[in-house]
Amino acid sequence: MRPLFCSALLLFASLNPAAADVRIEGSTGGNALTFLSVFESLRQSGERIVIDGPCFSACTLVFIAIPRSRICVTKRAILGFHAARVVDQNGEQYPAEAERATRVVAASYPAPIRDWIGRHGGLTRKPIFLSGKTLWAMYPLCR
Repeated sequence: MRPLFCSALLLFASLNPAAADVRIEGSTGGNALTFLSVFESLRQSGERIVIDGPCFSACTLVFIAIPRSRICVTKRAILGFHAARVVDQNGEQYPAEAERATRVVAASYPAPIRDWIGRHGGLTRKPIFLSGKTLWAMYPLCR
């Protein structure tokens, strides 16, 4: 698990030890459980998370795991949301479990994100994107 954790972290974040920030510069997502594990470690670390580029799919779980007070966004930040997919190692999909996972995830996002998702048709297979002034109204711009 340790090599997987390090690989996942390095895949989507650059560490800036002088500022004690973790910078997400571009993530297309991946396995939700892996991301939640990484974000749980970051939550415990106390580090600030800087969203500085695309943060799609499982990457958006950062908004569930990390307190708002420790997240900031840059003008390059863009969030991409979609419904969950549950797929086993053989590629078989499980629609009922995916629907359940989608409901749980959607309900877990902070209220401003949850409300925005609702105004944009909810979490479906088609991705929806949050950026710009709408995002900056929800999370502070990084200084």
